[in-house]
Amino acid sequence: MPKINGNEIRPGNVLEHNGGLWSAVKVDHVKPGKGGAFAQVELRNLRNGSKLNERFRSADKVERVRLEQKDMQFLFESDGMLTFMDAETYEQVELPAEILGERRPFLQDGMTITVEFHESEALNASLPQKVTCTVAETEPVVKGQTAANSFKPAVLDNGVKVMVPPFVGQDEEIVVNTETMEYSERA
Repeated sequence: MPKINGNEIRPGNVLEHNGGLWSAVKVDHVKPGKGGAFAQVELRNLRNGSKLNERFRSADKVERVRLEQKDMQFLFESDGMLTFMDAETYEQVELPAEILGERRPFLQDGMTITVEFHESEALNASLPQKVTCTVAETEPVVKGQTAANSFKPAVLDNGVKVMVPPFVGQDEEIVVNTETMEYSERA
């Protein structure tokens, strides 16, 4: 595995540190008036979700891990575990539902998502950037209210609340960005 210097750590990098696999969540480069510069890194454990703050000097060497990514199909959820299937080998993998966090409601039956593996262990899952949802309830469309750049609240069929433009009505399909959890466009 490649070793990188402490000042080369970027958010999203996966590192092997203290015998575990950690994902860099936030990286701040600090240059104090006295002493050498260092990177203050917030790490999240990929196996148990615990967090850790570490300082890495530029002379420190860290193991950077590359995760293998596979597209897998979501099958079902039971007892807080999500089951995914590899479309080529029909092999099934289970991951805890908390891994998706607040984006969990956007997961739909049969959806293809990206699962990240280290050796043969499934560690992480990420949704597609854009998902199509149906507006379950919102205020009615008012003619002539499109002059100002205003948004109105809407509840989607999965229970998530988003802000939508005034021209979007009830039972309409819209595309939602899963990273920002915001309205993107009409479907």
